[in-house]
Amino acid sequence: MPSLLFVAAHPDDEMFGAGPSVALHADDPELRFVLVHATDGEAGEIAEDSGVAREELAAVRRREAHEAWVALGRVPDRHEWFGLPDGGLASHPFEDLVERIATVLAEERPDVVITFGPDGITGHPDHVTVSRATTAAFRRVAGTGPGLRRLLYGAIPQSWIDRWNSRLVDLGLETWDPARPYHLRGVPDETIGIDVDSGSVAARLIAGVRAHKTQWSYQTVGTDIPLADGFRRSHFVIAWPPHPPGQPLLADIFEGL
Repeated sequence: MPSLLFVAAHPDDEMFGAGPSVALHADDPELRFVLVHATDGEAGEIAEDSGVAREELAAVRRREAHEAWVALGRVPDRHEWFGLPDGGLASHPFEDLVERIATVLAEERPDVVITFGPDGITGHPDHVTVSRATTAAFRRVAGTGPGLRRLLYGAIPQSWIDRWNSRLVDLGLETWDPARPYHLRGVPDETIGIDVDSGSVAARLIAGVRAHKTQWSYQTVGTDIPLADGFRRSHFVIAWPPHPPGQPLLADIFEGL
């Protein structure tokens, strides 16, 4: 059966990294989907219209993560919460995080593992740390048994960033600056190995993201320019096995396995 494991730093990260592919395969009874969250996201910003107090946020975000997958139409078969400090992963003992991820990988032996790229997509230190730890864990476990056939990094092609910025300028809005914390980062287009058309499941993705009420204003989801584009396509760099630039793009995370 096809199996996917996604390693996230915070609740809602996975909606963008794994959501499109899970939604496309949601009706496949053979799919096994495993989700790992390093933190509960208790230090995140709180959307003004959510009405949630800071002391409630960790528990609420866990609940929202489940509700999001229900809304999308496919809940994880296994969901691990490490409960590590939100915003503090870079100072957490690195080997402990690697070992936690490696343990899940060894138990599940998924075909495909997805996480952030080295830039964390937004430069968030938690995202960057999760990327490093997941890559180290994958290298440790791969080759010791079945599975772990592909490691993917969620990514945004630079051409998309350029197009978004052009539209933002036209609207008089702030553009994405990769030198600034928490701004979107693009990768060279030629490094993209998988381009997934998720337009057919965009409504499921919008429903899933809207379930994260503490993070996303209901009015914003589906109208924000980067979000709206992201619902229609998702892109990945193939970190393992090596995928030389210029090779034909794959159209699905499981294609060719």
